This record gives sequence, C-alpha cells and structure tokens, in this order.
Amino acid sequence: MADITAIILTRNEENFIADCISSIKNVVKRIVVVDSFSEDKTVDIASGLGAEVHQHEFLNYSKQYKYAVEIANVKTKWILRIDADERLTDKSAAELEKLCNDNQDTDVSGIVLRFYNMFLGKPMMHGGMYPWKKLSVYKAGLGDIEDRNMDEHIILSKGKTIVAREDSEHLAFRGLTFFINKCNWYSDREVMDYFEQIRVNKQNASFKTRFKMKVYYKLPLGFRSWVYYLYRYYICLGFLDGKEGKIFAVLGTYWYRFLIDAKIYEHEKLGENCKSTGPLK
Repeated sequence: MADITAIILTRNEENFIADCISSIKNVVKRIVVVDSFSEDKTVDIASGLGAEVHQHEFLNYSKQYKYAVEIANVKTKWILRIDADERLTDKSAAELEKLCNDNQDTDVSGIVLRFYNMFLGKPMMHGGMYPWKKLSVYKAGLGDIEDRNMDEHIILSKGKTIVAREDSEHLAFRGLTFFINKCNWYSDREVMDYFEQIRVNKQNASFKTRFKMKVYYKLPLGFRSWVYYLYRYYICLGFLDGKEGKIFAVLGTYWYRFLIDAKIYEHEKLGENCKSTGPLK
C-alpha cells in the first residue's frame, strides 16, 4: 500500500463505482467520494466499500474537485484523482504503488497514468487516442486544478513528472445516446471556457489549453473541426480501429468540435450569455 488519498467525483455511477473502488482499495490508504446528489445507489455502494462520502452541489468539475481536496483534508503524501469510469489493472496498481513509494522523497511531484479508451466495445488504439495520458497522481500541496468548466488539468507548482508504463482502463462509453448527450453537455462547457479565456486571458493554463487558444482557435470557424478530424482519422491512423474508429472520429472529433464552433457562432451572432449547465443527467 502507498501513502495515497484517492478522490472520486460521482453522480449516478452505481454501475461503475464498485469496480473503480475495488481497483484501488489495495493501493491507497483513503478513498474520498464527493457525490453530486446521485439519484441511484452510488452513495450506498461507495459507503459500503469503505469510502468516505460527502455530497456537494455540482457547478463544474474544477470547483467540485477543489471542494473535494478541501473537505478531504489530505494528510497523505500523494493524491490520486480518478473518475468512477476509470480503473487500475492489477499491473498498473502494482506499478503505481511502487512509483509512489520509490518517490516519497525525490523531486518527482506528479505521475502521469496511461489509459486505453473503450468505444462500442472496442479499445481505441489509434487516432491519437492511445495511450491517453493524464496527470492523475501528485504530491499533496504541490498540485492544483485548472479553473475551467471543461477539460481541466492538474498543474504542478514544482517538481517533475514521470509516466507510468502499464495501461489502466477508461470505460466512459455507455451507448451512443449517452455519448451524444455527453458531447452536447461538454460542448456547452467548452464554449463557456472559450469566452472566459478570451475575457480573462488566464496565464496559468496547461499546455493543451494554451495550444487550443493560440493555435486551434486561430483557424477559421468550422474549418478547424474538419482539419482536426483529418488529423485524428488519417494522420493518427484512426481508420485502423475499423468501423468503431470511423464512428468515433466522426462523432467524437468532427461533429463534436463543429458543434462547439456552431455554438460559438450562435453566441457571437445573437449575443446570448453562456448559462451554467449543471451536472450531466
């Protein structure tokens, strides 16, 4: 076991939370769940598996995560940020335990976990989707989360990061209807961040966020989503993932990014303010 506090944000995750907790319980010392008033058995399942459960109104992932870290009052050396639809494998759990124990007193402040994503029952191994890397583990007090409504990342105040070698699982796909609804919900939050970044010009952003604002969004509206699709599907060999890869590229890259562009255009043309979306239903 490593000196880790795991933090999980949940809402209606009764079909996922048990496997998530089971995958980490032998590696971490504490599991803290902050739930957005689930309407299913998420809270009961998490509590029954030994997690400390708190409930808090959802505004966005960033604010919810900040609240979770605060309410957890972390005393362990490390924090693991993990979603209910993510899970460690036996190999990645053993590796994480070793990496944390070996770097208790080194200048390593963050550990990047690598995942494979499942879509329509198939792992997406091309199209820039594998390995999907995420700074998920960091030393308490040395990391903070971007103040964004969407696609927020952990930013380290000092130290270096290392990348895990073993794959963990990301099982976000729950059917095409859920996927499309989730993309629509995400697009609203992405548009909010776009206009907020323009208004405030936040400097402490991740490289990915800076790239979006300084490169991607400088391309013509509409055209950039097509370029992104070509990049993912052809240059990054997304077509090698077969029919599933084609569907994912069209919906998850071209359609999703075009939807964001359309909503940006709508707000610019009609002058409407972005409205809070609340939690994903």
